[in-house]
Amino acid sequence: MITDRTLASSEDMHSYLVDELNLALRRVGMYGKLDMSMWFLIGHLLVLEQRFEVWEEQRDRWRRRGLWSSTGVEGAFASYFPSEHSLGASSVYAEFARAEGWLKPDRVLDAQTYAVLRDEVGPWAEHDRSWADVTAAFGPPSIQIGGNNPRYGKTLGYLTDDLAQPMVAFHLWNGTDPGLQDRPGHEEPLLLAVRCGDGDGDGDFADSLTFTPQGRDRRSGAQ
Repeated sequence: MITDRTLASSEDMHSYLVDELNLALRRVGMYGKLDMSMWFLIGHLLVLEQRFEVWEEQRDRWRRRGLWSSTGVEGAFASYFPSEHSLGASSVYAEFARAEGWLKPDRVLDAQTYAVLRDEVGPWAEHDRSWADVTAAFGPPSIQIGGNNPRYGKTLGYLTDDLAQPMVAFHLWNGTDPGLQDRPGHEEPLLLAVRCGDGDGDGDFADSLTFTPQGRDRRSGAQ
């Protein structure tokens, strides 16, 4: 029986969980069902930080905004998107992680670049777009949720270092069109909607969504 184990420090455990959270946010499904894995990782981080009340407060805030359902954040997305709800839902958890100082973005937009994105994205999303169109217009994302395989959907998030400015999330889908076999039907993911909050964390979920024509057409099939 081993009796001389040396336990990690609380700082080491915290660093480890932050790294795991950032991995789980990007590689959705790696730790099982998204909402369950997020609750587990976030709960342990808040225990280490001795801020036990934060998680309940955050769920209440999401509930008021229409971002929380009986099946968690994923359930809130089901009314607006035809499939791949976990990718969009992960971006909501990423926003929370950012606010708590846990998110490690791959890119941080400067204030001018972010302002241009915010100004242009509404009119830009009035037309159908693809994954390549998003990155060509706005560059690589701050966080890519989902892998690099073009046969699968993903969510691209763009943010600045100003926490008062919300993440801009591009929700891309590559599912099955009616009448086709059960496999991705497009060469690369199609943009269904752009989501951007109002900056104070209290805006309604539905009001934060700008749908492309593809997104509006496919929303009727969302379940």
